[in-house]
Amino acid sequence: MDDKGLLQDMFSLQAKLNQRIGVDTTALPEADKTEWILNYCRAMSQEVAELTDSVPWKWWAKYQTLDKQNARVEIVDLFHFLISLAQVLDMSAEDVYELYCRKHQVNQERQDSGYTTKDESDNQALG
Repeated sequence: MDDKGLLQDMFSLQAKLNQRIGVDTTALPEADKTEWILNYCRAMSQEVAELTDSVPWKWWAKYQTLDKQNARVEIVDLFHFLISLAQVLDMSAEDVYELYCRKHQVNQERQDSGYTTKDESDNQALG
């Protein structure tokens, strides 16, 4: 399976999981989308906090060690919510892949040009 196929599979698995817990992100009424965008953003914020706790970030606490296994699980948890968020925004795996590639090109161009000033206009053509 190629990389796009893997991403498509992840989107399919996530849609099934969401439906199993009673949330069909692909069929939400427009009026409910804002609530679910916020729900998934909050969930991702929590997962980032849990990922941070897997890393020895307390420079004064010498007993800490990297919990690599938990960090990996937190990354996967982030993907669960990120895919759900994409689905709420009517994005398929193909949409995410194509937009990622276009944004990657913008980032490459920014690096090539020195990117010394913030320019939101280069993102406008991506949408």
